[in-house]
Parts: sequence; structure tokens; C-alpha cells
Amino acid sequence: QVQLVESGGGLVQAGGSLRLSCADSGRTFGLYAMGWFRQAPGKEREFVSGISGSGGTIYYADSVNGRFTISRDAGKNTVYLQMNRLKPADTAVYYCAGSRSLTVSPVQYDDWGQGTQVTVSS
Repeated sequence: QVQLVESGGGLVQAGGSLRLSCADSGRTFGLYAMGWFRQAPGKEREFVSGISGSGGTIYYADSVNGRFTISRDAGKNTVYLQMNRLKPADTAVYYCAGSRSLTVSPVQYDDWGQGTQVTVSS
């Protein structure tokens, strides 16, 4: 059974940093692209960043490019999202998800974690 478990969310002041982790179990980690999405209250879920199974291809949303860094550790079956220079607009529940191919569309992702709250105060 596939399970994705996020951790690392919390409350941080604007300009601060957080690192989110997503532990993947129940399948061959390297076969799956991994994505990070976020959803703020009253808004649709939006793509944040994604990384291919090999780690060789990475996508970022324009709103986070240059501030966030995605990475994956095959030995730990874990994907990370390092978030720097956080802004109040980054406040949302962050989800990791897995897909057979790297895409920005959430409907293409089959497996989802439970989400972790990130709150950035001004």
C-alpha cells in the first residue's frame, strides 16, 4: 500500500525558511515523479514544484522560482521542499504527490499525502 507522509510545516515569520519532507513507502520510489502542491483557504490546489523519478528534471511555479528548491533522496525514499524567503502569500496546506510522469496538473497524480500546514506571518 502506497503511503506518503509529509512533515516539516509550521509557523514562520516572513523572510524565514522551512524544509518540508515527504516520505514515500509501498512502491519503487525511483519510478515516480514527485510533486508538491499547496492549497490556501478558498483557493484551488496549485502546483508548486515537481521532480522526475531520476531527479534530472525539475519544475517550479513562477511564484516560488528562486526561493524554493525541490530535491529527492533515493536512499531514504524521501522528497524535500526547501522554502526560503517565505512570504505571507505562501501560507497554505502543502501536499506531496506521486505520478508516473512529471506534470504540473494535480489530476495526473495518483497518490497524495495528508498535507502539512505552512503559515507565514507578516
